[in-house]
Amino acid sequence: MLEETPSHSGIVTRFGAAAAALLVAVLGVVAAVGAYAFHEHKLAKQLADQNSVVTSTLNATRDQMSALSTRLDAMNAERTAEKSSAPHHAIYRKPLTAASTRHRIDDPRWKKMQGQLDDQAKQIDATRQDLTSTRTELQGSIATTHDELVMLEKKGERSYYEFDLDKTAQFQREGPVGVRLRKANTKHEYADLEMLVDDFKVSKKHVNIYEPVVFYSADRKLPVELVINNISKNHIHGYVSEPKYKGTELETMANSSSPNNTATGAASGAQGSQTAPAKPTPVREQLEPPKD
Repeated sequence: MLEETPSHSGIVTRFGAAAAALLVAVLGVVAAVGAYAFHEHKLAKQLADQNSVVTSTLNATRDQMSALSTRLDAMNAERTAEKSSAPHHAIYRKPLTAASTRHRIDDPRWKKMQGQLDDQAKQIDATRQDLTSTRTELQGSIATTHDELVMLEKKGERSYYEFDLDKTAQFQREGPVGVRLRKANTKHEYADLEMLVDDFKVSKKHVNIYEPVVFYSADRKLPVELVINNISKNHIHGYVSEPKYKGTELETMANSSSPNNTATGAASGAQGSQTAPAKPTPVREQLEPPKD
């Protein structure tokens, strides 16, 4: 058999095809590299343009700041020059002189006014002393216990009626008045009361312990006094005091003590003392202590 050998033309054809393919590949790579280089060049140009714009803006701002600084320096220099060139005016000070001695003028009107002021000061002092003595008397006329009430009664100036009141709907007669307890506050020590004075109903709220309630009745010139000296639950203890004599009795006594009636009064007094013996003063019974 004869061995087949490739022809020379076939080898050349294959080599040409490989060379062509290689050339195409090289051209493709070159084209890609060129495109990438063109893109990079374009980006670099854009960045350079932006940098130039920013640089120009910064330079302009720097120039403006320099101009403002120069202007401020010029203004400060002008102001300093004006201050240094302005003349200094000396401040005038009035010379001090010794104060002249003032002599008091004896004016009669001044003396009269001073005398009136002294009189008013004396009247104020006297009024203050009267108020002090009155306050002392009022404080001393309040009994806080049964024994003190007995001591006040021994003075013979007033009549005293000691009471114990529970919270009820009825009035309780105590001397010249009727009293009813409405409320007893043990925490703050006060009571709400209702009283009948000459057939008139009078309300007294928040009457504190040892606080005298003073009122006047129709037939008495001196006041009637009510004092609470103990407060417990729904219960109070205290007293009512009234003057010994009524208004008509005081007028009768005043008329009988006149000079024209002195002899007649003395004779009638002697005769009365012979015919009517004096009654002994009844002994006051001590009430039971208030229930808590």
